[in-house]
Amino acid sequence: MLNGIINVYKEKGYTSHDVVAKLRGILGQKKIGHTGTLDPEAEGVLPICLGKGTKLCDMIENTDKTYQVTMLLGTETDTEDMTGTILKQSPVSCTEAEVTEAILSFQGEIMQVPPMYSALKVNGKKLYELARQGKEIHREPRPITIHEIQILSMNLPEVVMTVRCSKGTYIRSLCRDIGAKLSCGGCMKALIRTEACGFKHATSYRLDEIEHIKKNGDVNMIMISIDHMFLHYPAVVIPSSMNKLLYNGNPIRVETKISGEKVRVYDDKEHFIGIYSHQKGRLKPIKLFFDMETFH
Repeated sequence: MLNGIINVYKEKGYTSHDVVAKLRGILGQKKIGHTGTLDPEAEGVLPICLGKGTKLCDMIENTDKTYQVTMLLGTETDTEDMTGTILKQSPVSCTEAEVTEAILSFQGEIMQVPPMYSALKVNGKKLYELARQGKEIHREPRPITIHEIQILSMNLPEVVMTVRCSKGTYIRSLCRDIGAKLSCGGCMKALIRTEACGFKHATSYRLDEIEHIKKNGDVNMIMISIDHMFLHYPAVVIPSSMNKLLYNGNPIRVETKISGEKVRVYDDKEHFIGIYSHQKGRLKPIKLFFDMETFH
């Protein structure tokens, strides 16, 4: 079984689930998960976790993400992107300076109302299911952070920009809100995720490339090891005399001086065991990743 992460480039037309299903077929492995949904019409970085790496999904999907977005001003749709029904079209009479000022005003910690066409649940029902029934319900604004917006080009009514933001940010809704602030409406025309969970567009692989590597080479060449995601934590190697405690997932007491509240733990053969909390020389497992089958 493969254990680790592959930086996949999701192409347009695929759901995130489609990518997982296709990879299961390509790699012949069931235990696969993704780290954050991308809309079918969006493309870009979609890190995929394999085997023991699936334990990473909930740990790394909370990280910041970066997008390149094309916003279309003067057009409002029910889905807040170009896949939906056009609700209203308005002339865009604002200047480039006014558009720039409006866009940059969304930087920082803001409240955002999520779109009706989203997978968020209200009373056990997904919002997009209600939207398809023609229903619209009240959605509470949610706190998000827009760390940075850079305007790449402006040819009104279109604006191309990069947005670095927190988890839970809807770029479609950001376009909607910028358009509302300019009193002309707006929606998202195109979206590329250029970075997620520390993985970048430049080092990603399309499904056909992964299939080619699987047939003609070694998939391990493009796999990122699980412990690579935790290199910012100090490493601790546990002596073989403690292997029984280690492999059973028990807390361990160490004499070595350690800095940091979290550490990555290895056995004496440098197999990555997991992430542990550290307090006064006592290591307690937070998340274990080791697989005894791979140790032999």
